[in-house]
Amino acid sequence: MRIGLAQLNPTVGDLAGNARKILAVYRQLVTQGAELIVFPELAVCGYPPRDLLFKRRFVSDVEETLRGLAAEIGEVPAVIGTVTKNVSGSGRPFFNTAAFCHRGVIPVNAHKCLLPTYDVFDEDRYFEPAPGPTVVAHNGHRIGITICEDIWTHPMINTRQLYRGVSPMNQLVAQKCDLMVNLSASPWHYDKGRVRHALVTDAARALGCPVVYVNAVGGNDELIFDGRSLAADPAGRVTLGLAAFREETAVIDTAAPSTTPVTAPTFSQPELANIYDALVLGLRDYAHKSGFKRALIALSGGIDSALVAVLAREAFGAENLLGVSLPSAISSQHSRDDARVLAENLGIRFETIAIADAVAATESALGPIFADRPRDVTEENIQARIRGVLMMALSNKFGSLLLTTGNKSEVAVGYCTLYGDMAGGLAVISDVFKTQVYALSRWINRDREIIPRHTIEKAPSAELRPDQVDQDSLPPYEILDAILKGYVEEGLSRRDLVERGFVEAVVNDIARKVDLNEYKRKQAAPGLKITPLAFGVGRRIPIVQKYVS
Repeated sequence: MRIGLAQLNPTVGDLAGNARKILAVYRQLVTQGAELIVFPELAVCGYPPRDLLFKRRFVSDVEETLRGLAAEIGEVPAVIGTVTKNVSGSGRPFFNTAAFCHRGVIPVNAHKCLLPTYDVFDEDRYFEPAPGPTVVAHNGHRIGITICEDIWTHPMINTRQLYRGVSPMNQLVAQKCDLMVNLSASPWHYDKGRVRHALVTDAARALGCPVVYVNAVGGNDELIFDGRSLAADPAGRVTLGLAAFREETAVIDTAAPSTTPVTAPTFSQPELANIYDALVLGLRDYAHKSGFKRALIALSGGIDSALVAVLAREAFGAENLLGVSLPSAISSQHSRDDARVLAENLGIRFETIAIADAVAATESALGPIFADRPRDVTEENIQARIRGVLMMALSNKFGSLLLTTGNKSEVAVGYCTLYGDMAGGLAVISDVFKTQVYALSRWINRDREIIPRHTIEKAPSAELRPDQVDQDSLPPYEILDAILKGYVEEGLSRRDLVERGFVEAVVNDIARKVDLNEYKRKQAAPGLKITPLAFGVGRRIPIVQKYVS
């Protein structure tokens, strides 16, 4: 059977736009000889719709859009991800549905069985689970239809325990399918591709039939979807792999003998390339889907703002990016020079706004109230906050998206200024550890120097006081990041980390900083998720709490 894979980038809530895209790709794949066309999970409304589902007319509008799509579907059926109402009178109000559309109607709706409620997922808030997967008979073929999480019950997946032994895959094994399709909207984080590959290929072996997996691509809020749709033959061999981080379509004949797999160059690529492509896609879609065509960034001469500038140039184009240097009386000449050289290397507009007079005026205004109190971090933060005011003014005046530059290491321990360098519309690298910032910057420079070498080699500094370097108040980033990975991402206790060999005083200091700065992170700009656990929607730690582990 010739299956069309439609790896699309839908926008949440853009029902008309998504429908136009679905229909255009459907017609294209029909002309290429597809006999069945598969779209991603919730392709009609975009994933994740979250509480849009509770708006009074939203699901009705989705269903009306789907009926309009189905009316255009002819002899070649299409399986389209959508939302439908649960009219049974019991359970959650909606179903996460794969609509089997054929000859102008929807003869079958297949509903999702397993609803994830961990990390960034909260599908049990909206959807009623189906008791089992649906098998559709079409042209002599028995086609099993699953949706995303329905295949995530593999022994290598620890979240399988959430489903009390229910396995749609085992149910399909007993039903003897000729083909299984999986409609997915699976967000990317690094190292996830290896797991997905195993799920799909093992499913094909278990079912003894071809499996076609179609994943969404694109950025929606914090989440980044990498596509990488694939097909596997009954022996579990990959026969087709689509591109990572961009829309792509293909037709595969599941009855053809398996030979060398046809895969896009980016289907399998180095992890640094994955991270770079993910951040560019997430930034571009966050901006463009929100209506921003231009961006601006404060260029400090440091490595974090340099990395964000490179990503932004890729996402927006040089002509749509403004870099601004905001030197204070403390800023070093080498930092000013590094910022200027970076802008020249990127070919972006570069402006300088000196802040020394504004800082002095602010300190003078506060002087009578501060009286005889000694200078401390308060005065340091005035510099950062004046920069935030000026950058937000530029953002307002020119309608540009202000990008913040804090990395995950800094955001974790609060090494950032609320209403200062945290001001902006998107925290591009807030899920990228400092050690990864260095690795990415060196990878960017692999062929030629884009980020100035001095920016990479010099000791990192916030430059809010003379001769300041990050290591005055933080351990070396190799140690800090290892502790943060354990404490934040793995949920290890202080005692666990000490048993791993970290110095107890350092562990206690870092854990205390992480816990105390939860209030800052709750007020930060949304960030792009690239790790298994990012600050934001997937991490729900109370601000006011006294637990110490």
